[in-house]
Formats: sequence, structure tokens, C-alpha cells
Amino acid sequence: MPEQLDCIALTVPADALDFFEAALGSVCRAVSFFHNEDMDIWDIQGVKERGAHEAELESALAVAEMVTGVTPTITRALVPVGGWLARTKAAFPEQTIGRRFVVRGTHINAPEIPGRITLTLDAGLAFGTGEHNSTRGCLIALERVAQYHRPRHILDLGTGSGILAIAAAKLLRQRVLASDIDSRAARVANANAKLNGVAGLVHAIRADGWMDKRIKRNAPYDLVFANILARPLCAMAHQLGEGLAPGGIAILAGLLTTQANWVLSAHRRAGLVLEDRLADGAWSILTLRKP
Repeated sequence: MPEQLDCIALTVPADALDFFEAALGSVCRAVSFFHNEDMDIWDIQGVKERGAHEAELESALAVAEMVTGVTPTITRALVPVGGWLARTKAAFPEQTIGRRFVVRGTHINAPEIPGRITLTLDAGLAFGTGEHNSTRGCLIALERVAQYHRPRHILDLGTGSGILAIAAAKLLRQRVLASDIDSRAARVANANAKLNGVAGLVHAIRADGWMDKRIKRNAPYDLVFANILARPLCAMAHQLGEGLAPGGIAILAGLLTTQANWVLSAHRRAGLVLEDRLADGAWSILTLRKP
């Protein structure tokens, strides 16, 4: 093993992720990717032996650029063999959220915190790790809802890492159907469910929201998470209203505080009422109920 490795880093939009991940993966020992939810872009990093496979890397990146039409800025650096993994782990510290949850990466081996539910995620496959305001807010909203509502039929739309589905399964001990339009996210969510010992409760599928027959067939739901974005939340408001059971709860996130009234108005027109509202920085989380 060399003392140092080449670290190649670049940032691309979501629709180019697969191609550039494959390009780096063709020559790199390891590749990690992280979702910048605020900007909806992906940061990709790969490491390989110093100076190795340069021609292959250049060719693979050129193909990715040609196919996607994206020409990202590529940065190169030398890192110690243990430095890249350490930096990846340092970017995902343990977090206590609300009164009930703690989120940690697989690299953290400390004893679990008594009285808290531990949610363990892979630090290298970050489709939502609890660091974003919206994810934290959803976990706190779930904690509040669980004090008075005992849902038996749960849906997590746009599951990402599966963190909300896993949290609901561990807190409520109920089955959760999770979905994401990205097939990779669905695979990661199922892997994380297994990692957390709730593979029998969480089932993640690749699906286009309410358009998917499996999601429609399993309606109505007692609890729905939708940590997406303001515009698709508004577009799906009536479908959510139809998909919720009477008395059902929806936790909506991924919206800026400046967009909250717009999203709330769309859902009021769909027959839902405001149950609770959280603000975390510039982001808001709405908890709605179907009368």
C-alpha cells in the first residue's frame, strides 16, 4: 500500500450522478457520494493509487461528460491512506435529535445512549443523514405525533437513506412502505433497514410517488412522510388528501419557511388542516391532519 492516495472530487447535478460515479468507480478503490439537499447537487469523491490509471480515468470522465453534457470542475489532492476515510467519517458526526433519537454512522462504535433510539447509517452513502434541517425537523415532528397518534399503516415518500422510515419502524414498531424515485436510494434504504434490525418492518421500493400502483393499492395511510420539495408537495396535495385515512397525519418537509404558506394553502384545499408547525433555520416542517 502506498502512503498516499489520489483523491478525485467533483460536483454534479442529480441526473449526471450515475455516469460520473461509474467513471470514478472504474478506476478508484472506493467512491463516496453525498447529497447537498439545499442545492440539489451531488458531491462525489474517489480514491486510487497515486498516479495509477490516469489514462483510463481521463477517458471515463470524458465519456461521462459527453453523455451528460455536464463538465464539472475536478479537483485533485493527495491524502494519507487513512485520511480519506477519516475525512468521510468526520463529515458525519453523531447527532442527538429531539428527545428520542440519535443518528450515527457505521464508523461510530461507542455504546448507545440510554433512553434514545439509535439510527445507524452508512457514512459513505449519504441520501439523508439527519444533518439537514428538514430531516431533523421530521424526526422531531414524528416524536411529537407519537405522543397522541398510533398509526398502523405508514408511508415514507422520497425515503432517501430510509432514515424516517427506520425511525418510525423503531419508534412505533409498525410496518413502513418507503419509496423513492431513485432506485439507488431504495437499495440504500433497504440496506440501512437491515443494518438497523428492521428489515422485516421497512420495505423500500423504487416508485414515482402516488402514481405507483403499489402505493395506491396500500392506501389509505395513517401516517405519511413527504420530505421532498415545495413544488412537488403542492402538486401532490390532492393525492395525499385522498391517500390519508380519516384522522391520518402527514409530515411535510423540504420546504423553505418562505414557501410554507403556499404549501399549506394547497393542502387546505385538499381538505387537510394544520396540526403543528416547526421551523429549523430557513426550513419549515408542517404536520397536517385529515379530519
